[in-house]
Amino acid sequence: MELSNLQEMLQEKGISLSQQQLSQFDKYYELLVEWNEKMNLTSITDREEVILKHFYDSVSAAFYFDFKKPLSLCDVGAGAGFPSIPIKICFPELSVTIVDSLNKRITFLENLANELGLSNVSFRHDRAETFGQNKAYREKFDVVTARAVARMSVLSELCLPLVKKGGSFIAMKAASANEELKAAEKAIAVLGGKVEKSHSFELPIEKSDRSIIIIHKSKSTPAKYPRKPGTPNKTPIE
Repeated sequence: MELSNLQEMLQEKGISLSQQQLSQFDKYYELLVEWNEKMNLTSITDREEVILKHFYDSVSAAFYFDFKKPLSLCDVGAGAGFPSIPIKICFPELSVTIVDSLNKRITFLENLANELGLSNVSFRHDRAETFGQNKAYREKFDVVTARAVARMSVLSELCLPLVKKGGSFIAMKAASANEELKAAEKAIAVLGGKVEKSHSFELPIEKSDRSIIIIHKSKSTPAKYPRKPGTPNKTPIE
């Protein structure tokens, strides 16, 4: 899969990429591989695989959610920038905040945003648990994304406190997430969320399963959530 294929496949989904946007994806790949030699950003470095498994896969959230309007988006545990940076490239009007617990990844992302010429992108070195208790960010975002960070019960506690009432939390999962979702029902409800829709599809070419779960924030999250760092993972809400 090449960038021309990415352009064609996204066009089929109603997402048009300009030459400038294709150049941004091209530069993204170059910087990802270059920095990956100095730090562990991704185990996937083959160009075709990065385009499919990182770029296309990240943008797939836009097949089920409308990013065309100017929204504030927070990406929790973005790692090398997935899914938020590919989404931002496709929808430049978005205002993006990325939070990650590893400072060297933040350094990479700051450099990446500068090299790609991205505006309205900010980066925060923090644990999701403490970030979610920060009044400057708590319940401030229209949409919060997370891609394969943790199981749904844990992920909901890390992400839903950041979503404003009436906003959305989008969880991107590798495989069918029905069992995870069932186990997380109580946590989602306690945190003020309600499952709007769970979408399943196959990633093209390699035919691997993907799930995109959209949760609507219907009520404010109780003040005690998220709990202290490490607690959601050790003792999930059940």
